[in-house]
Amino acid sequence: MAKKQKQEEAPAGSPAWMATFSDLMNLLLCFFVLLFSMSSTDTAKFEEVIASIQSSFSIFSSGGTSIGEGHMISSGISQLEMFDDYFNSVHDGDDESYDKEGDSETQNTSEGNISESESQGQGENVGDNTATGAGDVSVEEAKEALEEAGASESEQIAEQIEEQLKLHGLIDQVEIEYNANYVMLTINGALLFNSGKAVLTEEALGIVDNLAKILSEYDQNIIEIEGHTDNVPMSSGTYENNDVLSMYRALYVADRIRSQTNINPAHIKSAGRGEYVPLADNSTAEGRARNRRVEIKIYNSLTSDINE
Repeated sequence: MAKKQKQEEAPAGSPAWMATFSDLMNLLLCFFVLLFSMSSTDTAKFEEVIASIQSSFSIFSSGGTSIGEGHMISSGISQLEMFDDYFNSVHDGDDESYDKEGDSETQNTSEGNISESESQGQGENVGDNTATGAGDVSVEEAKEALEEAGASESEQIAEQIEEQLKLHGLIDQVEIEYNANYVMLTINGALLFNSGKAVLTEEALGIVDNLAKILSEYDQNIIEIEGHTDNVPMSSGTYENNDVLSMYRALYVADRIRSQTNINPAHIKSAGRGEYVPLADNSTAEGRARNRRVEIKIYNSLTSDINE
């Protein structure tokens, strides 16, 4: 009977081809690492590519990409408050000059008169982080322009209200001030409330009603009413403290104005500031009397949207 041949066992360890393959992979890895270490990035060309992409999607004229150093605008979001109002005003004012510059640049391009150095200069301006477009306006200049515009509008509102206060005989009872954000009317608390009370007196109703007639002309503006007190602790049990008293005083004035005008109630705000924002020294009777007051702030159009 024939004997069955024994099968040869496979050699121990990895196949011979795997060692060769591993050496090849290691050599390829070293080769690509060597290539990468020897390569260099052309920063100028990289910035030109980025600038070209930004220029294609920019909201600015002439492909501007930023306002001020490091303050970028993208996806419709800007770090500069109310930028759209300012940009529109600046852009409208620069339309004529921009059109003339654009025509001259187009003509020079068609005639082939733009030199290589001018082309490089334009490329550097597009890639730079300094202000481009909208008349090369920096963040600081834009903020200053907004403040000037706000102050100018507030001044006009203050002059109009002052004339109305004279017509209603309130010029001696209401102080008027303004800044870049709002016009503020200040009324002494003694003219509106009895001591320690928040309900308007009969005489105060006439004052507030006349003020309501004036404020009705500014139904598109945000109106904020603040109540203030001195630092003398409350002695009556009606209100817990000066914070609560000032809050109710502002609320009563706000409710009276809402009832006497067609102003959107949501545009009228009220807040109690208590004793924390004094105008004068509370150590004297005159100072305490001055600190007991109600302030009415009429925000201009540039800041009404922010406070809405």
